[in-house]
Amino acid sequence: MNQTKREGWIEVITGPMFAGKTEELIRRVRRLEYAKKHIIVFKPTIDTRYTFDEVVSHNNTRTKSICITKAREIMDYVTEETEVVAIDEIQFLDEEACDICEYLADKGLRVIVSGLDRNFRGEPFSFMPRLLALAEDVIKLTAICVKCQAPATRTQRIINNRPANVNDPIILVGAQDSYEARCRHCHEVPGKPKSYDRSDKE
Repeated sequence: MNQTKREGWIEVITGPMFAGKTEELIRRVRRLEYAKKHIIVFKPTIDTRYTFDEVVSHNNTRTKSICITKAREIMDYVTEETEVVAIDEIQFLDEEACDICEYLADKGLRVIVSGLDRNFRGEPFSFMPRLLALAEDVIKLTAICVKCQAPATRTQRIINNRPANVNDPIILVGAQDSYEARCRHCHEVPGKPKSYDRSDKE
């Protein structure tokens, strides 16, 4: 029995800062542009590090994009012709982003998103765990730890040349002057209690 292949799925590119998430998203978008696919690229308004109307990687690769404040605004731009929706820094949108990604994938669109999986405290970032569970394809990239050069999976926030305290705000958009890539062992969060320490139980 022949079955028609159905399009529509969610791809998530995740990891810490400086792992190449945006660059990978742009790479996938460009491949689809070569294939003549109708693509719309979005980014959150809060991400003003480079330009207002482009998604830009730390290596300065870039592609045109639409700035949005709320995830629901995506639906204002999607038309019958749209085949692919790409969203950079999705963690800065509201949780409705998960439902919209699901809706678009169910409608047959390819949805490609990139975003941080952890905040600077090393904790899951907002709705990202849910989005990772909903996705058909997840790629978790690593950076290079600035302290020991091991694979970095966490983002270190630096304020006034010191590691940010656990009580500092979650969102503070910046680049090298505010953040570093760190491995598990070099990541520092002053004030964060240990969740489990066997020596305390004995």
